[in-house]
Amino acid sequence: MDATAPPADRPSPAVRSCDGVPWPDDDELENEAAWARLLDLESSIPAEAAERFDDADLAFPGGAAARADATSAAVSDLDAVLGHLELIAAERHRLAAEEGRIIAAVLRDAAADPTPWVGPDPTLDLAWNDPRGRSVRAVRRDRVDLAQRAAAAEMAVRLHVSEQTIRRRATHVDALQERCPRLWQQFADGRTSERHAVETARLATSLPEDAAAWTAFDEGVADTATRLTPTKFAVSARVLRERVHAESIDARHRRAARDRGVWMTPELDGMASLSALLPADRARSIMSRLDRAARHLHAVPEEERTLAQLRADVLADLVTSPAPDVPTATSSLTPAAGPDEPPTPPATGRHGPSAPPTSPTIVVTVPALTLLGVDSDPATLEGYGPIDLDTARRLAGEARSWVRLLTHPVSGAPLVLDRQTYRVPAALRRWLGVTSPICIFPGCNRTARDCDLDHLTAWADGGTTDADNLEPECRHHHRLRHETEWTPTHNPVSGERAWSSPLGRSYGFDPPPF
Repeated sequence: MDATAPPADRPSPAVRSCDGVPWPDDDELENEAAWARLLDLESSIPAEAAERFDDADLAFPGGAAARADATSAAVSDLDAVLGHLELIAAERHRLAAEEGRIIAAVLRDAAADPTPWVGPDPTLDLAWNDPRGRSVRAVRRDRVDLAQRAAAAEMAVRLHVSEQTIRRRATHVDALQERCPRLWQQFADGRTSERHAVETARLATSLPEDAAAWTAFDEGVADTATRLTPTKFAVSARVLRERVHAESIDARHRRAARDRGVWMTPELDGMASLSALLPADRARSIMSRLDRAARHLHAVPEEERTLAQLRADVLADLVTSPAPDVPTATSSLTPAAGPDEPPTPPATGRHGPSAPPTSPTIVVTVPALTLLGVDSDPATLEGYGPIDLDTARRLAGEARSWVRLLTHPVSGAPLVLDRQTYRVPAALRRWLGVTSPICIFPGCNRTARDCDLDHLTAWADGGTTDADNLEPECRHHHRLRHETEWTPTHNPVSGERAWSSPLGRSYGFDPPPF
């Protein structure tokens, strides 16, 4: 690196007009150039040769003291940057706590005064008589519940999160403020992260109504939350929770087993994850069986699938095999063509007579031209989204029956199926499951097959049972529509549909996910 020559047109007097600092003289410029050369050399040599530059202090203009001052200044700058980073993180934690506090406060206020969310209390009218035969106490209890639901829905659509997220945050805040006030204060001050607070609230909620246990747990987690990473803290907090819990693990296990279930999560590229919450012994038994079968198959000559792929194939075969008594399905006994290819379809009958195959209903929408190979528009799997065409064609070939849906030959829009009956026919329900695959409330992901089909214009008001006047609403949002101030609206001119909230804001329907 060459020394920088002083500019020939340097102003006189040698003071910068922007800040009043004198321009550097020639000696200062030479010192800076020498320092830059030294840094460039140090960054280009192996670490084991760094000691050769111990003598660089002698060659450095100004000597070792000047070099030490420059290094100290650089370290100080880095420390300031990292200190700023710490302040940002603390503020982020504090804001997360404040967000949760406000959410919890809004829901508490809705419980205390339901009127803004569900309208005036009808039980205050002396002539009131509930058409459903409920008592005054039951009606008021329902008003509180519906008011909190309506408030959670309002916050959810404004923040673009799910209502479950809103209610979960409020539950966490309530648990921390009541059961772990020390940890809550750390979180509110920004001294611990949201992940620490969430794990603490989750565990604190599982403790019995025991003030002594709450205090012991709070003291323990407050001591470690500011010192451990979230992962290590979670382990430490779970151990502490077991230590202070007064209830036997047998009773807790029986209660926890009620939450068992299986869930599917869509992934990328036509894949999905399957998760199951099971008693630990059954989960371990399943994994052992899958691993044993996978290792047995892995030992077969020419088998190219990995153990992970084999475990997945065995699991799929065990669940979908027509012979549930067969340990491993025939497709797992036939080596696949390669580690990245799907297993060979099963050859039925190899193990003799078996139970009749089960045929779950799978709804796949395939454009006709795509099915014929003329077009490449994607197929859609209900509850998942776009899938590859090979899979769609295979499912179409295996289908025992077809449902034809008439559409406009140019626009592809569904033809209106006007009905003169209130009950929704099965064919129309299937069609609506294609055109409106999820609940129409903003942010709701409940699939149409689990929803009520609601008449947007009520049947009693002249509404018809057809595709233009029916939309899926999950039972929760169906109740919000009819028992709170949430109301769906329809612009007959533009055709736009929206929801009007209890606070008077308008939120459009979410676009179809696929």
